[in-house]
Amino acid sequence: MKRLKNPIKHYAWGSPEWIPQFMGQVNPDGRPWAEVWMGIHPEGPSETEEGTLSALINQDPVSYVGATVAECFGTLPFLFKLLAAERPLSIQAHPSLIQARSGWERENREGIPLKAPNRNYKDPNHKPEILCALTPFKALCGFREPGEIREGLAVFSQAAPEPLKRGLASLALTLQGASDQERLGGFLKALFDLSPELRQGLSEYTIQQGSVLSEKHPERKAIWKQSAAFAEQYPGDPAVIAPLYLNLMELEPGEGVYLPAGVLHAYIHGFGVELMANSDNVLRGGLTTKHVDVAELLSILHCSVLKPEILKPPDPQASFFRYPTPCREFSLSRMRCPGDTLSFPETGPSIVLVTEGRLTISGRNTPDLILEQGESAFISAGDGAENRSFTGTYTLYAAGIGSTASGDSP
Repeated sequence: MKRLKNPIKHYAWGSPEWIPQFMGQVNPDGRPWAEVWMGIHPEGPSETEEGTLSALINQDPVSYVGATVAECFGTLPFLFKLLAAERPLSIQAHPSLIQARSGWERENREGIPLKAPNRNYKDPNHKPEILCALTPFKALCGFREPGEIREGLAVFSQAAPEPLKRGLASLALTLQGASDQERLGGFLKALFDLSPELRQGLSEYTIQQGSVLSEKHPERKAIWKQSAAFAEQYPGDPAVIAPLYLNLMELEPGEGVYLPAGVLHAYIHGFGVELMANSDNVLRGGLTTKHVDVAELLSILHCSVLKPEILKPPDPQASFFRYPTPCREFSLSRMRCPGDTLSFPETGPSIVLVTEGRLTISGRNTPDLILEQGESAFISAGDGAENRSFTGTYTLYAAGIGSTASGDSP
């Protein structure tokens, strides 16, 4: 087992307080702390006392990740994160494995530099993910029913100036296609085809009507309020009305949501842990100043109705719960202990992160490892129930290998 020192990512949407406070920083530097990366991603590998975690695993993959994982993936196949979204992240989706490999090879052939702002594919891997809330967490996830979107647009556009009303009416017409793919894909394309004048008018109208609509139609109050907030932060971006076409979800601490490839989503506000396949491929769909490639986004998007299930332990006080995810690269578990000694049930390579309390990990012929809130450790393959005991009063989240890692297709 190896104590980890993890890189911090300072993105504009991060919080200057949440992660520093969580990690016990007395005098934070004032920068936005957005993510803490735990793993081997080349843009931010974790450090151990003996070098980077990626270098250690590369020296002896079988010892560190086990023969099965080494054969399937060659190395640690997941990336574990702390995520602090004080401001909304961009609306985005991630490619499937086949789409990622194809896009990666195509952009390499085209000679697009890896760090170019118009680069869509940073690696040849897919990026399914699960987010689990540590605080109340707000997100947009998956398309609403086309009929529900039409109804929302009709209510929203009642007081709009005539040019904007006509533009919104044309959006509503796209939702009458033959299939969800045609309806939702056509709607999204038409939304991004709005003229600059209509985009600006849409933002101004959304801000102006936010409180009025909340009073007249309180059943959609959260939609109007969030859309107005988006319009103030991203004026001129047509995706400010995303709460009209994407599901607005609120997670309580301990609740999670799994997002497979091709699902349009955005994390709006909150602090949580995120676990994903080891990739940084992002296709954006609004609420950003970064590159938005609408055609490429539509080519990888699942334009189908989806409201993801909220995943949570049936017993909030359960000592162990594994969040159900159908991904072979990773699984996320939560352990809670009131002061007893428990066995660690994972047998594959794992990263554990203490989110509350104090944990002592004891093993055979090795010194105890003590982890406080905000600290993490890597546990190599085979160092599970029979080799490790966990003692203390704590809550931890553990990133491990998915149950289908024996060789099923991704």
